[in-house]
Amino acid sequence: MFRQVLFCSPEEKGQCDVPRRSSDRLRMPAPIRLRELIRTIRTARTQAEEREMIQKECASIRSSFREEDNTYRCRNVAKLLYMHMLGYPAHFGQLECLKLIASQKFTDKRIGYLGAMLLLDERQDVHLLMTNCIKNDLNHNTQYVQGLALCTLGCMGSSEMCRDLAGEVEKLLKTSNSYLRKKAALCAVHVIRKVPELMEIFLPATKNLLNEKNHGVLHTSVVLLTEMCERSPDMLAHFRKLVPQLVRILKNLIMSGYSPEHDVSGISDPFLQVRILRLLRMLGRNDDDSSEAMNDILAQVATNTETSKNVGNAILYETVLTIMDIKSESGLRVLAINILGRFLLNNDKNIRYVALTSLLKTVQTDHNAVQRHRSTIVDCLKDLDVSIKRRAMELSFALVNGNNVRGMMKELLYFLDLCDPEFKADCASGIFLAAEKYAPSKRWHIDTIMKVLTTAGSYVRDDAVPNLIQLITNSVEMHAYTVQKLYKAVLEDTSQQPLVQVGAWCMGEYGDLLVSGQCEEEEPIQVTEDEVMDVLETVLQSNISTSVTRGYALTAIMKLSTRFTINVNRIKKIISVYGSSIDVELQQRAVEYNALFKKFDHMRSALLERMPIMEKVTNGPTETAQTNGEAEPTIVEPKLAPSATPPSNQANDLLDLLGGSDVTPAIQTAPPSKPNTAGGELLDLLGGLDLTGGAMPINTQAPQVSQPPFLLDGLASQQVFNDLASGIPPVTAYCKGGLKIEFNFERSNTNPNVTVVTISATNSTEGDMTDFVFQAAVPKTFQLQLLSPSNNIIPARNAGAVTQVIKVLNPQKQQLRMRIKITYNLNGSPVQDLAEVNNFPPQSWQ
Repeated sequence: MFRQVLFCSPEEKGQCDVPRRSSDRLRMPAPIRLRELIRTIRTARTQAEEREMIQKECASIRSSFREEDNTYRCRNVAKLLYMHMLGYPAHFGQLECLKLIASQKFTDKRIGYLGAMLLLDERQDVHLLMTNCIKNDLNHNTQYVQGLALCTLGCMGSSEMCRDLAGEVEKLLKTSNSYLRKKAALCAVHVIRKVPELMEIFLPATKNLLNEKNHGVLHTSVVLLTEMCERSPDMLAHFRKLVPQLVRILKNLIMSGYSPEHDVSGISDPFLQVRILRLLRMLGRNDDDSSEAMNDILAQVATNTETSKNVGNAILYETVLTIMDIKSESGLRVLAINILGRFLLNNDKNIRYVALTSLLKTVQTDHNAVQRHRSTIVDCLKDLDVSIKRRAMELSFALVNGNNVRGMMKELLYFLDLCDPEFKADCASGIFLAAEKYAPSKRWHIDTIMKVLTTAGSYVRDDAVPNLIQLITNSVEMHAYTVQKLYKAVLEDTSQQPLVQVGAWCMGEYGDLLVSGQCEEEEPIQVTEDEVMDVLETVLQSNISTSVTRGYALTAIMKLSTRFTINVNRIKKIISVYGSSIDVELQQRAVEYNALFKKFDHMRSALLERMPIMEKVTNGPTETAQTNGEAEPTIVEPKLAPSATPPSNQANDLLDLLGGSDVTPAIQTAPPSKPNTAGGELLDLLGGLDLTGGAMPINTQAPQVSQPPFLLDGLASQQVFNDLASGIPPVTAYCKGGLKIEFNFERSNTNPNVTVVTISATNSTEGDMTDFVFQAAVPKTFQLQLLSPSNNIIPARNAGAVTQVIKVLNPQKQQLRMRIKITYNLNGSPVQDLAEVNNFPPQSWQ
């Protein structure tokens, strides 16, 4: 035989070579296993060495794919997925995953489906090729193959796949197999998120889901019901009849004995308890009957749950949120707030932060109950954690009232003195607002503001100086006391510029009182005219004094020329020196003051008289009030300007928004921060354009011109809303692209022609909507005012809502029409849309 092979003819030799080459291919070395690849990659000492290993193995895997090697395809795809997890490109394995999915072997299908979930998504058309394979596997006779298909569809199924396969998912949701039912329920959640209109397909299958004994099926069923309730008000109303059943399941979980299968730190299935509590919160919101049915079980959960472990704290936190969100009894709400108070004593920083955040949300509705924990909240100001200190500071300001203002301000001033610089601006602003609102006396008010200026003067708001000057001017009996206190403060420290500015102003205005020692509130000090002049001249010459501070000091020195008698020549000399200052502002002041001495000396005394008592004037049509530690607008009366020339370059924006000329622009409650940007307030969009023929444009600076009362007059001191208007049905004004805007209506008690519309914007997409701006306009027979929104970010997945109040004056009782413009950013892309709302209920305008 050997001789025949050795001496065969050329034709025979070719025939002999065929089996030899086939044998050579069969004897090619098998690819390394995944475990060996991981071990090899871990031995790499540098990133370059690792990349070299990966490139070499990828080349080997590509060669195997090109040769259609079915034997090791599963192994190669598994290694490719590991490389993908390390961050290396693995897109060339997508089609190989589809081939594995089509295989009849379970091991191949398992790796193929895993690869599809990691390497494919709905943005790639190749994923549609696996639709038929998933459909076949959903009808497979092996539950584990069906489970793989359900997991893949629930992870990366596109809307097209969901429409095609929803029927198979619905069939598996009705099966008696618990393993498949729980996976089918989660897959149904994904289908509903992708194609909400398919929700009704799964409604019949939900009837018996809560009767299941398997906790896995119960858990996924509650998730499915929650998703359906979040996306459809009709479903929410339909599932409210399940509240007694959910209460029974929750009670069984609480009262059941030890179950090793579901026990976590001594608590039976806390994950299912949390899910049920969240669903109960949705079902009980704004519904008296459902809330009444769950009051008892919530009390049991709140009192019987063990708090020594974090698991119990998680359940208690969900219980508190549910109690606060439904129409619960007052005693139950007090119990919930006491639980949050216990959380504040916990050593875990996360639990303390959660408690402070929750109390901040409830302080306006249950103020007295939260006040009981005031000392614990104030102690949190000393916490080392920055987030806890900020939440404690905001909650402390929300707790300030007329009864505790002295004690709370003492604690907050101590905090202001020791806190990090990042807190000083917000803390100083909060103290200013609280002191203005609850000051027990003018002296206490002045002392508090001066303490803030002394402690954190460089961090206060820009309006702090004029506000304090106005307060001092209006407190006639406190002039001598104030100028003496400020003189001492400036003498000790000139680094706090706002303090120095107020001090310089007071010394110029009331320097004669300082020198005469007329202070009765405390022991007067002996100060000479030269000493006062020395302090002001030091401020002028100081390197740390700003241009504004020097302006205050120069003006103060000029005023003292009419209050002092022996230093006039010194004052003239100082003024003349600054006539050649490189600071243009100082130079102009000095030149004018020199002219006053030389040409108009006979008028100097009259021109430099003391400032009269100032009237309270707001900057724009809103004031700021402190609520929940944050600034919120308070309504004041806007006025119309006596005359204005409407600019013509904004007409296109208005017509784009409204599509006509019979409209009246909205009156914004705050001046826009960027008046020249396209994304500014509606007043920027519509401002100054005369569309009504005779009406004049609205001036946000509110000049002092008499005008008939507007729709907001008188609301600040009286009950604003009419409780009888709670029967007005809400209206969905906009629902597109995951954004839903709903209008809720109330009527004013003080003016029956005013309708108060509260918009609520929610976001059902997977990403937050940022830079959200809502704008509106109405026909010229109406007047409309937009208040500031609660936020400009709408959380994803309906996790929260942005609210904004609109006030509409309808003196002629005409049917209300409104054009709205919505702008926001989603996933980095700007979105802008227009809509018209014509379906206002008659009760809202009749």
